Amino acid sequence: MEPFKTLKSIVVPLDRANVDTDAIIPKQFLKSIKRSGFGPNLFDEWRYLDIGEPDQDNSGRPLNKDFVLNQKRYQGGQILLARENFGCGSSREHAPWALLDYGFRVVIAPSFADIFFNNCFKNGILPVVLNAETVAKIFAEIESEEGYELEVNLAEQIVSTPAGLSYLFEVDEFRKYCLLNGLDDIALTLQHESDIDLYEAKRRKDAPWLFTS
Repeated sequence: MEPFKTLKSIVVPLDRANVDTDAIIPKQFLKSIKRSGFGPNLFDEWRYLDIGEPDQDNSGRPLNKDFVLNQKRYQGGQILLARENFGCGSSREHAPWALLDYGFRVVIAPSFADIFFNNCFKNGILPVVLNAETVAKIFAEIESEEGYELEVNLAEQIVSTPAGLSYLFEVDEFRKYCLLNGLDDIALTLQHESDIDLYEAKRRKDAPWLFTS
């Protein structure tokens, strides 16, 4: 998992509340356990004018030009701004996979569904909770300023605006440590690889019948 320290990026405004995981990545695309390849189908039903199918070539599909991901001014944005209860619905881990595969590293919203919130940290995405008034202000600033960027500093837990305003956000210390160091569950386990090797060697000695192959 790639470490997250600071990010300065164009902000992509998704002005919707209660965005569920089926909207983030529709169910027909949940046929892979790989973490890559889901980006082209992120927000598929809003992004395209037809019905998407697995393994379909998306390059020729008709685009919904009114949808934010298809607007030129937001191309390359790595910060997604949304409204309340982002990531509600099912517990599918494919939702953060799709966001990350598209290029998002930060999602800012007034609130998140709990399981989605946890899944973001485990997959290298920083979910930032700012109050609804602050989020509404940022939406308004984005609307009036093309190329609007925010800077997110995880170490300092600060979101900074182009006008020089700073907003503090909370983050669990352990989750913060993992993101700063790029540690997912597997990497955390491998930090104890030498202890695991010692235990396995002891088990082989104490119970050799368990290791006949």
